[in-house]
Amino acid sequence: MIAHLRGTLLEKHPNLVIVDTGGVGYEVTIPVSTYSSLPATGTEVQLHIHTHVREDAFLLFGFVSAADKALFEKLITVSGIGPKLAVTALGGLTAPDLAQAIREGSVEQLVRIPGVGKKTAERMVLELRDKLDLLPGIARAAAVSAKSAFNTTEEDVISALGNFGVARAAAEAAVTKAKSATEGNDFDGLFRRALKLVR
Repeated sequence: MIAHLRGTLLEKHPNLVIVDTGGVGYEVTIPVSTYSSLPATGTEVQLHIHTHVREDAFLLFGFVSAADKALFEKLITVSGIGPKLAVTALGGLTAPDLAQAIREGSVEQLVRIPGVGKKTAERMVLELRDKLDLLPGIARAAAVSAKSAFNTTEEDVISALGNFGVARAAAEAAVTKAKSATEGNDFDGLFRRALKLVR
C-alpha cells in the first residue's frame, strides 16, 4: 500500500493533483483544504496517502498533514461515509474543527457539509465521539481552537497521556490535579505525576 508520496507536482486542481515520482505520475484525490496548502506546480511536494482498493479501482487520497489523513481514515469507518464524502467533509472544515464538532455532538454544524444528512451526522457523532483524542495532531489542535484552559506544556502532557490510551477527559482531570502540586510543572515532572493519577 502507498502511504506517502514525494515528488514533483505536475498538476494541481481543487480536488485532484498529479505527482511525478520516479517518472510515474500518480493521480491523487485531495480535499480543498489540502489544495490551498500546495506549492507551485513544478516544485517538490509531499503528501500523506491513503490507498483505497476496490474491485474496479485503485484510488489514492492525499493530505498535507498526518492529522487530516488520520481523521479521514476514521471517517470512512462510519456506515454511510465513503472516501469521496470524507474528502468533502475535510474540505468543508479543518480537521480540528471537524473533530471538535463531532466531540460536541454538533449535528447542526455537520449537516452543513454537502452530502451529510442528519442521520449520517448522528452516526458520525455516535461512532467517533470517543475515538478522536488519540489521533496525531487532532487532540491538541482542537483544544487550542477551543481556547483551552491548559498551557502548551500541559497540552503536551495531555497528548502524551493519550498515547498511553488515556481518554482526553481523564487526562485533563489528571493534569489539573497534578499541576496543583507544589513540585515543578516542567513536562517530565507533570507527566510523571499525572500518569500516576490515571493508573
